Amino acid sequence: MSNTAAKAIGRLTLRGLRAFIALEETRSVAAAAQKLGVSKSNVSQQITALEQSVGTKLFDRDKRPILLTPAGQVLSLHAHRITATVSAAEASLAEINLRSLPILNTGIIDDLDASLTPALASFLQARLPQCFISAFSGRSDQITEKLISRDIDIAVTAIMPTDMHRFNILPLLREQFVLISAQGKYDPRSDWRKTLSEIPLAQYSENMPMGRLVSGHLKRIGFHVQRRFSFESTRSVIATVVQTGGWTLSTPLSILDAGALADRVDISPLPFAGLSRQIYLITRVDEIGALPDLMARECRGLLRDRLLPEFAKRAPRLTEALSLQGQVEDACEPGGAA
Repeated sequence: MSNTAAKAIGRLTLRGLRAFIALEETRSVAAAAQKLGVSKSNVSQQITALEQSVGTKLFDRDKRPILLTPAGQVLSLHAHRITATVSAAEASLAEINLRSLPILNTGIIDDLDASLTPALASFLQARLPQCFISAFSGRSDQITEKLISRDIDIAVTAIMPTDMHRFNILPLLREQFVLISAQGKYDPRSDWRKTLSEIPLAQYSENMPMGRLVSGHLKRIGFHVQRRFSFESTRSVIATVVQTGGWTLSTPLSILDAGALADRVDISPLPFAGLSRQIYLITRVDEIGALPDLMARECRGLLRDRLLPEFAKRAPRLTEALSLQGQVEDACEPGGAA
C-alpha cells in the first residue's frame, strides 16, 4: 500500500462512514439528515470530507435518486462491516456498564401497568441482578415528561418526545378506539347520533391525553353532546357508563384494565370516523445498549400471548382493534415470556 493510500484511509472517520451509509440507504441528503438527526449541510460536509479523503467521488449527485459510483460501491462493503463491528463493540461495552448499574427507573402507562410491570421487572432483574428496578405508573404525558427530565430511563407511553432524534423509539402496539355502552343501550344498526344524544356521555378529563384525544375527535366529526361527567380513571368512566346507562369512547387496553366492570358493558366499533393511538417503548439514544430492543421484544411477546387473546374473548368481532407493531416476528415464542 502506498503512503498516499495509507494517509487517505487514516482520514476516514466513523461519523463520515455513518453519513455515507445513511445517504446510500435513503438516496437523499434530506432523508439521510433526518435519519441521523443532523442538518442537511452536516451530511453534505461529511460526504465531501469523505470523498476528499479517498480522492474520488462516491456518489453521483446529478442522478435522482442519488446513486453510488463504482468507488462508492467498493467503499460500501467496507463501511457496513466497519460500522457493524463498532456497533457490536459499543453494545458489548454498554452491557458491561449495565451490569454495574445501581438503579434503573422505568415508567409504564396505567393501562399496561398490571399486565407489563411485574413481567418486565422480572425480565430486567434476571439480566441486571445487581440493579434496583424502580417502576412508575401514570399517564402518557407524565411518563414522557419524566423521560425527558431523566427521572426515568425506559418509558412505555403513547406520547413521543418532540425532540425525537435524541431518543430510541420502538413501536409496540396500535389500538383503535371503540364505543363502550351500558348493556342494551346502543344498537349498532340504529341512528347513532340520535341514540348517543339521548344517553349520557361519561368523559375522560381533558386534563389527560386520552380526554383531549376523544374530545378533539368528537369536535372533528361535528358531534356535540352535553358535558355531564369527567373522570381521570378508566374504571370511574366505565363504572359511570354502567351506573347511568351511558356511553364513552375508550381503547382495548383501557377495557382490559377495567377488570370485572368490562363484563357489564357492550363493546362496538365506532359508528363514525376511526380514532387510534400507538404505544411505544422509548429510551434515550446510546445509553443502555441493546436492552431497549430486548425489552421491546419481551413486551410484544407478553402483549401477543396475554392481552390480544384476552381482548379477543371480550370482543371477538373487534380483534383488529388491537395489533402488534414493529418487529413482530422477533417476539418471544408463546409461553416464553415471564
